[in-house]
Amino acid sequence: MARATIYRFLTGPDDNSFCERVTKALSEGWVLYGSPSLTFDPLKGRVISGQAVTKEIEGAYDPSKPLSDQ
Repeated sequence: MARATIYRFLTGPDDNSFCERVTKALSEGWVLYGSPSLTFDPLKGRVISGQAVTKEIEGAYDPSKPLSDQ
């Protein structure tokens, strides 16, 4: 059976909840892809984090399903 690689980019304030979201993705089989990104939101006065993750799945990618359900 064919396999596909799917991609997500997680973003959020640079706080514990962002780290928990990345940790949850890793525990579900997602793999870090590249380095994390940081930017500053001057309107809210906070740092925003981003991290790309990928996952190998069985079969073809189904765009009708949320990435977290594949």
